[in-house]
Amino acid sequence: MKMNLSDRQRDELNRAVADYLQSHGYTESVEIFKREANLDDFDERKSSGLLEKKWTSVLRLQKKVLELETKEKRQPGEWIPRPPEKYCLTGHRSPLTRVIFHPVYSIIASSSEDSTIKVWDFESGEFERSLKGHTDAVQDIAFDASGKLLASCSADMSIKLWEFVQTYECMKTLRGHDHNISSVAFLPSGDHLLSASRDHTIKMWEVVSGYCVKTFVGHRDWVRMVRVYHDGSLFASCSNDHSICTWNTSSKQCKSTFREHEHVVECIEWAPEKALPSISEADESQTDKVNGRIANESGALKLGPVLVSGSRDKTVKFFDVTAGVCLFTLLGHDNWVRGLRFHPGGKYLVSVSDDKTMRIWAVAQKRCSKTIDAHKHFVTSLDFHRTLPYVVTSSVDMTIKVWECR
Repeated sequence: MKMNLSDRQRDELNRAVADYLQSHGYTESVEIFKREANLDDFDERKSSGLLEKKWTSVLRLQKKVLELETKEKRQPGEWIPRPPEKYCLTGHRSPLTRVIFHPVYSIIASSSEDSTIKVWDFESGEFERSLKGHTDAVQDIAFDASGKLLASCSADMSIKLWEFVQTYECMKTLRGHDHNISSVAFLPSGDHLLSASRDHTIKMWEVVSGYCVKTFVGHRDWVRMVRVYHDGSLFASCSNDHSICTWNTSSKQCKSTFREHEHVVECIEWAPEKALPSISEADESQTDKVNGRIANESGALKLGPVLVSGSRDKTVKFFDVTAGVCLFTLLGHDNWVRGLRFHPGGKYLVSVSDDKTMRIWAVAQKRCSKTIDAHKHFVTSLDFHRTLPYVVTSSVDMTIKVWECR
C-alpha cells in the first residue's frame, strides 16, 4: 500500500529509521539505508529516539480510541437495523402483503397475493412450510399472544384460523364481510378477533365459536387496517376516507376521529409506554395544542394513548387520542407510507414506504436518523422483534429481508 507522505514527512521518517538502526548496532544496514535514502547530512543527535517516541504515541492513541469506542458502544435499547440484510428470502410468486415475527419461536410468517402464507426460520434463513387454503390474495396475518393461533384474511372475503403448534392446519373459516378483508388483529386475551374490510365495516369475532359478535360502522370507505391498544380497551382503524377512528372495544362507540391526513391512511401503530417520554420531549414545544390535555398531580400535561399513522400523503403523524389532537408530523418519505413499527426501546420509530426505503426516526428529535434502501420495489410491511435484534421487511419485489440491528 502506497503511503501519501510529504517530502518533509518522508525525510523525517527516514532519519528516524536510520537513528533506530544505528542506535541498535545495525552498522552495515544503516550505511546502506543512508545511501539509498540520500541521508548525506544525517545528524543522529536531531533524530535520537524519534522512531520509538512516534511508535509509543501511536500505541497510546490506539488504546485511547479503543476505550472511547467501548464507552460509546450502543446499548440494546439503541440498536437499529443496518445494511446489508442478513438474508433475502424468496419463494412467493406474487407481491407480499405482510410479514410478522412469531411471538415465541424464531420464525416469521409472510402473506402474499399468491394466496399463500409461508413460514420461515429467520435465524437460519430456511423455508419451512406453506399454508394453503385461501383462493385469492392474502391481505394480512396476525398471531395471538401465545403464538398458538394464526389468523389470516383475504380478498376471497374469508378469515381463516390456523393451528400453529403441530398440524398447521386451518381450524375455522369465518365469513360475514361483503368485500375484500384487508386487516386482522387479535385482542390481547385471544378470545376475540377484529377484522377490517372494503365493505366499510369492522367486525369482532368470537374465536371459539367463530361467530361475529359486533359490527362497527363509521367509515365511509375501505377500512385499510385495524390495530388493538395494548390493554385491549381500545382499537383504532384507518381508511380510504382519509380518516382514523378510535373505538371502545366493549361497545360500538367511536371514541374519536382524526382527519388531518390529505390522502388514504395506509397504516397505524399504537405507541408503547416506553415511547411516551420521547414523544413528550418531541411535543413539549407544542404549547398551542394543549386544550383538552389532562394534567397529572404535578400539573404537567399527561400524554394520553398515542397513535401513529402513515398515509399516501407521504407523512407520518402522531395523535394524542385522549386530547383528540395531532401532536406533530414527520416528513421525509417520497411516496406512500406503508408500515410503521416502534423500536422496543421506544426511542425510534421505523417506517417503510413505496419509495423503496426503510427509515429510522429519532422520535424525540423528530428527525430521520437513518435511511436504508431496503428493496428494489415498494416496501409493503415490516416488523420489529420484541426481544431479539431483528427487523423483517416485505416487498412488491416478492422478497423478504431479514435485517440485524446493532
